[in-house]
Amino acid sequence: MAAKTANVLARVEPEIKEKAEAIMSQLGVPASVVINMLYKQIIMTKSIPFSLSIPTAPIALDEMDAKEFNAMMHAGFEDAKANRSRPVADVFNDLRREL
Repeated sequence: MAAKTANVLARVEPEIKEKAEAIMSQLGVPASVVINMLYKQIIMTKSIPFSLSIPTAPIALDEMDAKEFNAMMHAGFEDAKANRSRPVADVFNDLRREL
């Protein structure tokens, strides 16, 4: 095994670093091991080993004002009254496929 003597300097947002390190701590994996694993995956796959696409996520509730939220809820209520709905199992299956 090669000696680990090269350094990587990266600037990250403090909150992001704190949250990530808390998770790594729970897993018992130091940041240096995670970085080394990432680099090895980049070498093996000759790519970034995760999707870099921009997700098309719905608007989060905290990004909506009251008018937008009420309009969304009203539309959902009208759909329910008009029996324009889907079984919950189908909805969850679709959500799982998107993960």
